[in-house]
Amino acid sequence: MTVNTARAVRLDRYGGLDELYVDDIPLSEPGTGEVVVAVRAAGINYGETKIRSGEMHDMFPATFPSGQGSDLAGVVVAVGPGVSGIAEGDEVLGWSWRRSSHATHVVVPADQLIPRPPQLSWEVAGSLYTVGSTAYAAVRAVDPQPGETVAVSAAAGGVGSFVVQLLVHRGVRVLGIASASNSDWLRAHGAIPVPYGDGLRERLLAAAGPDGVHGFIDLFGPEYLDLAVGLGVAPDRIETITAFQRAGEIGAKTDGVMQATTPEILTEMAKLVASGAIEVPVAATYPLERVREAFAELERQHTRGKIVLIP
Repeated sequence: MTVNTARAVRLDRYGGLDELYVDDIPLSEPGTGEVVVAVRAAGINYGETKIRSGEMHDMFPATFPSGQGSDLAGVVVAVGPGVSGIAEGDEVLGWSWRRSSHATHVVVPADQLIPRPPQLSWEVAGSLYTVGSTAYAAVRAVDPQPGETVAVSAAAGGVGSFVVQLLVHRGVRVLGIASASNSDWLRAHGAIPVPYGDGLRERLLAAAGPDGVHGFIDLFGPEYLDLAVGLGVAPDRIETITAFQRAGEIGAKTDGVMQATTPEILTEMAKLVASGAIEVPVAATYPLERVREAFAELERQHTRGKIVLIP
């Protein structure tokens, strides 16, 4: 099948939501080792807002005009030379490092895709890569042992909800920091809910008990790294995916999606979700043309689970 154009999210400069638009773009033929995927679902992630604003220019510089998006799931519609093990019609999930997945079609290296387990909906499959790989890296960074206590900030968000369940699956006692409205969900998934706000340190100490907090995974901001230090957590067992400067100052870890991007890890995470061991909540879906609304909801930072674009 030949696909010459795609509808894709674009931006021409750094800035706010108004910089996002959807346009027709030319689509190249798949090169050696590449395939074309007709995208059925593509998750959005908070890190993309920081790339769009220019806040992460030093780490992830953009070349304009730019696309957007890494997570994807869809159907292979064309196969380039040198590809084996993937054929037209295959249902796949995976990632793009070209900021291109928020589109109707995407050219992607075949080795960045895995088969979609039939138990995974398109929405879940299309939002699995970033949360699954980031959660895997964050959990590995604090090296939790069964029976230890690990606190997690933003515990009901897209990454947080996955981190919480992965820790519980590994026999860890989890203190989930989130709004009180998320307490029932956290409790139902094996965590001890600890509402944020004034008195948080005291509530964490009370929930942790006499052994204290052994590890801390921050998914929100630098104030939680200071909180972790105040709780007596060793710096090498504090992990953040967002507060890089403060982490450098105190010696905390900053492992993220790039440290756990392999087909093998994504396959492991997909199997856990397919088996029911881990749930990936889908908070909302939006058509591609309403990408600004999708990110406006994400940027309120009160979403439980993933927001997904449906091209």
